[in-house]
Amino acid sequence: MNQDTNNAFNISTIPMVEIPEGKIELRDDRTKQKWTVELAPFLLAQFPVTQEQYFEVTNEAPATFNGNRLPVETVSWKDAITFCNLLSVKDGLKLCYSIDHTSGDITFDAIANGYRLPTEAEWEYACKAGTTGIRYGELDAIAWYKANSDRSTHDVGLKEPNAWGLYDMLGNVWEWCSDIYDESVYGSYRIIRGGGWSDEERGCMATNRRRSHPTSFKIDDLGFRIARNI
Repeated sequence: MNQDTNNAFNISTIPMVEIPEGKIELRDDRTKQKWTVELAPFLLAQFPVTQEQYFEVTNEAPATFNGNRLPVETVSWKDAITFCNLLSVKDGLKLCYSIDHTSGDITFDAIANGYRLPTEAEWEYACKAGTTGIRYGELDAIAWYKANSDRSTHDVGLKEPNAWGLYDMLGNVWEWCSDIYDESVYGSYRIIRGGGWSDEERGCMATNRRRSHPTSFKIDDLGFRIARNI
């Protein structure tokens, strides 16, 4: 894995981990469906986006808890993709998202080189990092959750990473993914993954799939991390 760990909290050098190609089987416990997704190599941020990084890009501070290295939270899916677009502009990259501010329509460019949210297949594949269980390590060692969080988020990177050098994939904050959950049933609802600081142990599993409204849902245990195409 290629990692850039220098100046980890400077917005211009968000450390990204190169995730190798592979495939992952996903499942939906609600519908009992299973499907396999093949993945090309991609880049994924080593940490969730922090409050410091979010403010530097957007000049906004939406989080309920206060701290530069705390993960940003209380952000909608649309807030997250807006951050991706602004950061892409800052770094001179092609936007992944086109947002029509009149109609609200969003178009995604799957081959653009800018920043984006990971797909849920990318997220779960990267979270497991070659493991096959529901977690990549012992929960207290890798995650902040209800039993050890003291009712708050914590600075990113304090718990043990997975085998590919990714931190806080489980616990601390849930993470928005790019995918629509089930358009025929839930409309535009987007997928969230990973569990948060207020969840019981059963909520923090690599296989958990939840969903919520992309523009109106904001809560103090939901943030995001960014991805890029290679």
